[in-house]
Amino acid sequence: MWVYEKKLQYPAWVEGCDLKIAGLLFAQYGGPDSELSAGIRYLSQRYTMPIPEAKAVLTDIGTEELAHWEIIATLIYKIMDRATPEELKAAGLGAQYIQHGHDVYPHDAAGIPWTAAYIQAIEDPITNLHEDLAAEQKARTTYEHLINSTKDRGVIETLSFLREREVVHFQRFGETLRMVQEHMDRIKHKR
Repeated sequence: MWVYEKKLQYPAWVEGCDLKIAGLLFAQYGGPDSELSAGIRYLSQRYTMPIPEAKAVLTDIGTEELAHWEIIATLIYKIMDRATPEELKAAGLGAQYIQHGHDVYPHDAAGIPWTAAYIQAIEDPITNLHEDLAAEQKARTTYEHLINSTKDRGVIETLSFLREREVVHFQRFGETLRMVQEHMDRIKHKR
């Protein structure tokens, strides 16, 4: 059961109309290392985790990733909503406008639509948690690249918050991996 507060986890704000960064932000909206991919990955993997603590971590982080997906969507929308069709076309977002208008549609920065092929869930908890650790590092790196790609103070602050959450998620997955490994070692020694 979810409790949804109708407010963003972090206030997404923009200073200007940096359409270049709006286009690049789609990497975290519908790309392979996006918030959407992470949320679906973790919420899918949680069922086969061998201990309740691991299931809880995957559930908590998975739902938080969906909250981050909403923040990214808000940033993109706030920037694009101010733009005319001509400005969107000039910024390389013409196809986005033609197919989706000012709606935010899950695709990557190159316009490739999101696909479930971006995620992995393989039942082995150790393998899945290693996948999750790597996913958090890739997302952190993507946020760093995005921060380096804009001068908009509001966008930078929002992306910096999201980047720090990736670091926290990485740490929590590391702790979870240790707990799961210890649990599996105990089971192996009982046999």
